[in-house]
Amino acid sequence: MNLSALGGSGVLGEQRSASHPQNELGQQDFLTLMIAQLQNQDPFNPMDNGEFLSQIAQFTTASGITELQESFKKFQQDLAGDQALRAASLIDREVIVETNKGSLKEEGGMRGFIQLPRSVDNLTLRIYSESGEFVRQISLGAQNGGEVPFTWDGVDSEGRAMPPGRYQVRAETVFMGETIEVATLMGAKVTSVSLSKNGGSPMLSLEGLGELSLADVRQIM
Repeated sequence: MNLSALGGSGVLGEQRSASHPQNELGQQDFLTLMIAQLQNQDPFNPMDNGEFLSQIAQFTTASGITELQESFKKFQQDLAGDQALRAASLIDREVIVETNKGSLKEEGGMRGFIQLPRSVDNLTLRIYSESGEFVRQISLGAQNGGEVPFTWDGVDSEGRAMPPGRYQVRAETVFMGETIEVATLMGAKVTSVSLSKNGGSPMLSLEGLGELSLADVRQIM
């Protein structure tokens, strides 16, 4: 006689349906079934100890997995709440994010950083319009590894002042004869925060840059 047979024979009675949903086996139910199984086994053909211990081990494993899932779910909820508080505290503050877009203000000028994994002999920054039209090239020469600051005065290669708005920035260097694009970091003010419904990272609305994930923030000013 096994536990599933006892469960289907009504040994648990109405107590199980009152305390647990249909098809869910709780710890008290398991103990009740185990005792009933011992009481109803054939004395001339008792259950093998190995089989009995195997059933206990299976229940313990299943119970442990359920408890682990519940703990992980709570951890996710706590983490999401912590992220929401952190994100909300960033409103009206400036953050540095990894992006290839920058915002040229009305007063002119755009600043940012280039993330170099190592020292280079030649570093070049190119500015493009949002639609991809070339605007300006800035040669920064040899630079050490790390964050290299740069400034664009808002003037194109012909000396004309460009209108405020969003622009693309691309930093490149030549290594062993190959042109390599490197990451650019831009600063922007957080104007609002939206929380993800599926537990993902909150989204930050950045002035002049649009929406980026909280996970993209590299530095808070």
